[in-house]
Amino acid sequence: MNADGLVYVSLAQLMALEFKARDLSFLARQPRGSILAGNHASRLRGRGLNFDELRRYQPGDDLRHLDWRASLRTGKPVVRTFTEERDRPALIVVDQRMSMFFGSQRSFKSAVAAELGALAAWMVFNAGDRVGGLVFNDQRIDRIAPLRSRKRIEALCSRIAQQNQALNAANPDAEGEEQLDKVLQQCLALAGHDHLICIVSDFAGAGERTLQLMRQLATHNDVIAMQVYDPLALNLPKNGRLLITQGELQVELAVERRQVNQPLGDFLSGRLKDVATLLRRSRVPLMMFSTATEAQQQLRAELGKLAGARR
Repeated sequence: MNADGLVYVSLAQLMALEFKARDLSFLARQPRGSILAGNHASRLRGRGLNFDELRRYQPGDDLRHLDWRASLRTGKPVVRTFTEERDRPALIVVDQRMSMFFGSQRSFKSAVAAELGALAAWMVFNAGDRVGGLVFNDQRIDRIAPLRSRKRIEALCSRIAQQNQALNAANPDAEGEEQLDKVLQQCLALAGHDHLICIVSDFAGAGERTLQLMRQLATHNDVIAMQVYDPLALNLPKNGRLLITQGELQVELAVERRQVNQPLGDFLSGRLKDVATLLRRSRVPLMMFSTATEAQQQLRAELGKLAGARR
């Protein structure tokens, strides 16, 4: 199988993204207008603080840390000291379902999601935190427990590459319970509190249950949604014919005909907007990534590090 990075990715490709992730951070100060700024997409919490001890006040101590009860009891100013948590766990959730195996420009959604998942993992690792994740397709969910280790990132990237390379147009679609919601339920079981959860998906099949699970996850964790989409959903070609494949079924549509173009365009763009609206209702920061542009370039812009970059 040719792992060209546009349709299929390789483990070596995902591991090499360590260098592209070095100047990216989820926790960097974000400019106004960034995806991580504002009331509806609050800045990430960062690492927590653990109480260390009470001690006598010293000039320069933060007055907000004065312990008034202890100060009144001793008759002298006393402050509470804290130590920063050494690290925090992160779960990188990467979608490799059949709905992701599509691309009309440059890359397939599945390949972009694989790259974004690896970039997110390296960003977390470079920040000194533990990395784990869930990689899922229509039939199975692979879980990797968080650990600060290059071997753990290699294990995560290996699962991403394996599931990515298993995608094939002849694969059957999933049946039964919605897989996306199953994955979010597993996230809830794994992440009690103070995790960073990064979900990379097209969010196909998302509904009210998905919204409920996202809100539950975001109550005690930092959750980021990375929605991968194809530009065809926004700009359907006006001329020629469009070949749509699903497993062994192929349908050719004459998109130059208005009675075909308008309903199909309305359906595709409406579905994308519906999912984006649902995600925004969850109050989870939402980033959107097109298959037409390189993943790292878009991630830099979404994080607010590219001057003047806006979605």
